[in-house]
Amino acid sequence: MGLASLSSISLVGLNGHLINVEVDIGDGIPSYILLGLPDSALSESKDRVRSAIINSEEEWPRNKITVSLSPAWMPKSGSGFDLPIALSIIAAHGAIPLAPEADSVFLGELGLDGEVRPIRGILPSLLAAKSLGMKRAFIPFKNFLEASLVSGIEVVPVTSLKETLQILRGGQIPQHFQEESETVTPASDIDLMDVVGQSASRRALEIAAIGAHHLLLIGPPGTGKTMLAERIPTILPALDSEQGIEVTAIHSVAGKLLNSTGSNSLPPFVSPHHTTSTAAMVGGGSHQIKPGAASLAHHGVLFIDEAPECATGVLDALRQPLESGEVTISRASGIVKYPARFILVLAANPCPCGRSSGKGRGCTCSSLQIRRYLQRLSGPLMDRIDIRLLVLPPSRLEMATATKSESSAVVRSRVVAARDTQRNRFANFPWHLNSQIPAKLLRTDFLAEKAGMNLLLSEMDMDRLSARGFHKVLRVAWSVADSNQHQIPTITDVQEALSLRQSLGHFS
Repeated sequence: MGLASLSSISLVGLNGHLINVEVDIGDGIPSYILLGLPDSALSESKDRVRSAIINSEEEWPRNKITVSLSPAWMPKSGSGFDLPIALSIIAAHGAIPLAPEADSVFLGELGLDGEVRPIRGILPSLLAAKSLGMKRAFIPFKNFLEASLVSGIEVVPVTSLKETLQILRGGQIPQHFQEESETVTPASDIDLMDVVGQSASRRALEIAAIGAHHLLLIGPPGTGKTMLAERIPTILPALDSEQGIEVTAIHSVAGKLLNSTGSNSLPPFVSPHHTTSTAAMVGGGSHQIKPGAASLAHHGVLFIDEAPECATGVLDALRQPLESGEVTISRASGIVKYPARFILVLAANPCPCGRSSGKGRGCTCSSLQIRRYLQRLSGPLMDRIDIRLLVLPPSRLEMATATKSESSAVVRSRVVAARDTQRNRFANFPWHLNSQIPAKLLRTDFLAEKAGMNLLLSEMDMDRLSARGFHKVLRVAWSVADSNQHQIPTITDVQEALSLRQSLGHFS
């Protein structure tokens, strides 16, 4: 008979909470009782833990086993508590001492043979353990590269329950744990140079990348809308270490990094299919609330092709994240927030048949059909799109001079220079991008020159710009000014920003 306890981490969104895993072995009919609001995956831990202990040549107590996960009021989910439960049972049975492990956390799923298998959410769990004062973390070996991104806490990767017991009994950590410790950053094999012609579109992409502005690309099939969108990450600045850890943490919680080689400095590019549900787009779930495509695209690009074909309400669910930069999901179990600050890129055909371009390409759609098709993109959503671009097929001349196109590296250098200008301008503010300037300050501290402001006010007077549209154009004008190395937006900068919003002509 005995009592033992170990610490683990439970994630609610990206926030980790310290969980005390207590095991009591007492008199009574042999049984296994699990307390602490476990979900179905955690409730099934009994058979996994029992088989793992027996197959690790340890003794399973033939007594009443009570496992308590506290705080009891907090819902627990996932199989990551298998390892601490198994170790606590063995310790309560008197087989290992746990006194020196008061400042350690244990995370890992157990196979029936005692293997410690990878789990999702290792990175945010270790960040939480570090902030809570933990000094040591036992984790699955296959999560080691992800865990190596966290400094300030000793990480002990283990491959099996038997190996973990050997370490706790005073054995040495096997040296093979230090092998494969380098993170690998995959290189992108796409380049803006691949795009033939499309000078206006390339300019729009550069402005969007400078200030992190949202885009709508409308054009016939085959004009390069998807190619353009896919190359936006290649002209964005590389993620810094803080951004890389934040992006990696989100993907870890979503289970996208179980076989990953570590952090990636390339901004993420997420392209959900147009049949994606609202929950998959913004996140959701019942017991474990997972991030959706909007959060997976954090610090990167969220591209939605065939946007008018999305189900009703899916795109409109993005309206709140576009304004706040985060997704808030409310469930009976609690409220979870995930960051979601991304560049939204929508692509659409100009009409149901796709051939309407204003150049007589044989479109058979009526004006009513075209209007109904484009009205699937709601007015409130469209008002949040900074740049609206008509993408037309490249001309014969553009096809002939395709080899003269600039590479992503060249464009990215200009984007990085413009981002540095913004960082210096907003050094005393909590934001660093033109698209994040609050509306109030746009009317007081970050004005364009007088002629440019008069132009925007005239557009509002003629009801061609909403109040939100006014601020959107002014933010884009600042990005144009940074591209042109102007101290403040000039009338020409404002005109270009306005044309980028109104370039759809009869499609708007």
